[in-house]
Amino acid sequence: MSHTAHIRSHRKPRRSASTIAMRTGVAGGVLSTLAVAGASGAAHAAEPVTQTLELPTLTADLAAQVAQSADVTQQAAASYQLQAERDAAAAKAAKQAKADLAEAKKKAAEAKKKAEEAARKEAAERASRAAERTTLSASADTGSSSTGTGSSTSTSTSTATGSAAAVVSFVQAQVGKAYVSGATGPSAYDCSGLVQAAFKQVGISLPRVSQAQSTAGTQVGLDNLQPGDILYWGGAGSAYHVGVYVGGGMFVGAQNSSTGVVERPLSYDPPSGAVRVL
Repeated sequence: MSHTAHIRSHRKPRRSASTIAMRTGVAGGVLSTLAVAGASGAAHAAEPVTQTLELPTLTADLAAQVAQSADVTQQAAASYQLQAERDAAAAKAAKQAKADLAEAKKKAAEAKKKAEEAARKEAAERASRAAERTTLSASADTGSSSTGTGSSTSTSTSTATGSAAAVVSFVQAQVGKAYVSGATGPSAYDCSGLVQAAFKQVGISLPRVSQAQSTAGTQVGLDNLQPGDILYWGGAGSAYHVGVYVGGGMFVGAQNSSTGVVERPLSYDPPSGAVRVL
């Protein structure tokens, strides 16, 4: 056996033609692919790039949520407006109540003041009547103890004549008729209306109110009265009541709405003074 029979050959084995052809085809395909890709890349690089931004589209759920939010906002606005109207009404009512309270307090104060003034006036009138009553009593006592000196009161002895008699007759005929403030007859009178109507019967025009009638004639003393004299209560020029002396210590006057026109003795309500017109 030869010693070289098992030594491997150092030659490279020959490649078959089919292998070489296959490898050549693969390489060519790769190069072709690269060439196509390069051309395509160059073509895309030459074209301008345009980017389109799409806005989000409201879905049905999102639209419902927006509508619900709008309703809530509207309801809140309506609630605020209603509350504002209620607050304005409450403020107006409070302001009106405050004004009404102030007016009520003012009227109450005025009423209280008038009541106090009326009470003071009534007290002064009572004191004046008491003083006049004392004077008349003293005059009566002096006249009864006099011995013909002419100092006796004429109220118990005088008799009306002429125009005075007509005045006395008229006022006595009105006794029993109603007292109505501002009335001048023939079915009702107030105090000065009765006196004015009585003197009108004899052609004498007197002022309408008691204040003026208390100064319409000559002032005379209460101890020297004659029938037809005008009696007044209060001060001369500020009298609040008048009547007519009819003789015998009596007078006729439209007193008030409770009594109407009455005939009473002087002691029933002693006058403050008297004036003589006839």
